[in-house]
Amino acid sequence: MSGITRSSEGLDPRRRKLLFRSWHRGMREMDLILGSFADACIDGLNEVQLDQYEQLLDISDAVLLAWVTGRKPAADAPSILRSIIEFRDSSTP
Repeated sequence: MSGITRSSEGLDPRRRKLLFRSWHRGMREMDLILGSFADACIDGLNEVQLDQYEQLLDISDAVLLAWVTGRKPAADAPSILRSIIEFRDSSTP
């Protein structure tokens, strides 16, 4: 997977911005994890989940990667992180 697989066409401005931010993190590993999640799920997130996802995108890549990989406990993470981890686990062969 090399990058965004869906168009932002048909998304509201907030979801477009979140989709873009998901694929432009700075750390390629997080681009792939968050970008793939956003491609598949961004249009189905409700307002609370969007708020949590937006909050999650403000966290540094190093912290997020440690949480996603289980190297560090994610006690302070927004609950949307569980959805991201489950998505990543279900899409990994």
